[in-house]
Amino acid sequence: MTPLRQIIKACLLVAAPVLLCLSATTGRAGDFAEFRPLGFSADGTVFGFEEFGVQDGSGFPYANRYFINTSTDSYAAPPVRVRIDDDTATLADARATAAATSPALAAGLSDNPGIFAAYQPATELRSNGLELSYTSFAMEPFPGGPYKVQLSEKPLPASAGCAAFGEESVGFKLRMTETDGELASITLQDDASVPASRNCPTSYRLGGALTHANPDGSTTHVILILVRSHGFEGADGRWIAVTRRLN
Repeated sequence: MTPLRQIIKACLLVAAPVLLCLSATTGRAGDFAEFRPLGFSADGTVFGFEEFGVQDGSGFPYANRYFINTSTDSYAAPPVRVRIDDDTATLADARATAAATSPALAAGLSDNPGIFAAYQPATELRSNGLELSYTSFAMEPFPGGPYKVQLSEKPLPASAGCAAFGEESVGFKLRMTETDGELASITLQDDASVPASRNCPTSYRLGGALTHANPDGSTTHVILILVRSHGFEGADGRWIAVTRRLN
């Protein structure tokens, strides 16, 4: 049970003054999902990842799994979303249920973990979250050059998720500006609208990058983006992945 639910329950039990109860609930928490990569298919055409946490407001554990077709940057299969509406359920329960729901989708991915080339979650304070520079694998001295991506936010018409807040939606544009040490201008994503799965986003942050060396000589790049959105008790954070195969 979340602190907010505990406070509300206590207020109802002792008939505490309303103002006292309201003042006790002014602290805002929200929840930011943890991220874990599941891996790649052997040919690099599928990337899977998991996010999980405890939902703000309800206190119920959740676990989501996503499988991305890296050639088209679209879902290879419908997302697996699990929330267990039980106060006694644990994160382990939710993660196990999500895993049991998608064994065929995840089969073999752990055999190809790829390279976790960069990671800067919301707890990383030295980055503004708008730029990310990395090499595609680790070697000293490195035989190639770095890759760089830049993120910019853009206002968009209000989505259904933002209607309750009376706000416009926030989308993003993601560009790769350097490939293997050479200047580049590759648009990886440029939102024209905000999908309902992002709820009502308020900001975005570059969260990391993964790479996979493919048998055909190409490299799959996965750019992680943390989506901040309005939650019940404060800002929520969820993960999305933008993919591109480069020769």
